Amino acid sequence: MTKVLIIEDDNMLGDTLCLYLQGEEYEVCRVDTIGRGLEQLENRPDIILLDLMLPDAKEKHPCALMREHTSIPIIVISSLTGVSERIRSLTGGADDFVCKPFSMQELKARIEAVLRRYTLLKSSFVVEHEPGISLDLARRTILLNHRRIETTFSEFEIMKLFVAHPGKVFSRYALIEAIRGIDAYIHDRTIDVHITNLRKKIEDNPKNPQYIQTVWGVGYKFTP
Repeated sequence: MTKVLIIEDDNMLGDTLCLYLQGEEYEVCRVDTIGRGLEQLENRPDIILLDLMLPDAKEKHPCALMREHTSIPIIVISSLTGVSERIRSLTGGADDFVCKPFSMQELKARIEAVLRRYTLLKSSFVVEHEPGISLDLARRTILLNHRRIETTFSEFEIMKLFVAHPGKVFSRYALIEAIRGIDAYIHDRTIDVHITNLRKKIEDNPKNPQYIQTVWGVGYKFTP
């Protein structure tokens, strides 16, 4: 039975979602804060329905926060319908965005579509270079000589781009586009911080990197 975790603080909508999805033979758990949602990850839900207006999600975007802890598919359900918020959610890690109010039948269809895509992704294990660096797309982790390296959402997106294009030089601006989208503002030095953190995780000597190399005046490249 498919497990759905609902993170929604509106009691009326939350109860309606629970009743509908249970009637459609989903196993449903509902909580009303990000903190409780993170605790429920131990129960291994198959998909998350995530509201954005949560009482404990004021300093960081809820999608980005959840993505630091899980690769489980996320569908945002929100009354924030602006294009900028949809872009921010999708580039922050959401797999889909549904605007309130919505049709329950449409939501079910979107859940099934996201789960189909995730199942296909989960069945693919990408190994670009053996031994050395490879990626487990389903678990969103780096494999270093078959040892798993946990990353943040942004770190993984950078490595995914690097591994797909070995030897290609990427400017900081290109990396910003890859991890957040062209409409989100991130200072280019943020990329330097991500690169520094990645080097600490995968390099034997981060000050003399083997894999992620600096191309002075241009950006960075990945050398397998």
